[in-house]
Amino acid sequence: MVNSKLTVGIHMLTLLAFADPMPLPSETIAGSVNTNPVVVRRLLALLRKAGFVDSNSGPGGGWRLVRRPEEIRMSDLRAALEENREVFPLHNAKPNAACPVGGKIQGVLVDLYDDAIRAVDRQLAKTTVADVLTSILTRPVP
Repeated sequence: MVNSKLTVGIHMLTLLAFADPMPLPSETIAGSVNTNPVVVRRLLALLRKAGFVDSNSGPGGGWRLVRRPEEIRMSDLRAALEENREVFPLHNAKPNAACPVGGKIQGVLVDLYDDAIRAVDRQLAKTTVADVLTSILTRPVP
């Protein structure tokens, strides 16, 4: 199953940056993402815990950014939403340790995958929510 938490998180934070300073209800955010408001609220709870958003209840309430869009890097967002998630899962069953390949493959793959994740994070660190919003605002309409 594909995990789209990062994609949805980027979408939500970019929408909040676009709407700033107006807070948005989770139902409005869910409408933009085209998903259930419960899914949005779960992700917003993680984003609140990470210090990206906060909410106010009552009339005129909703979610808003608490950090400037220029300060929110995609790598920080990935860490907040995908912590402890294996991007590249290893074998379901442990390989045969007596096999010359099976006994060492997982250690080699862990090193390879860790290097790949570090490279992804270096690339994601170059882009902020503000950059994504600017790209959206300057992109020609299809």
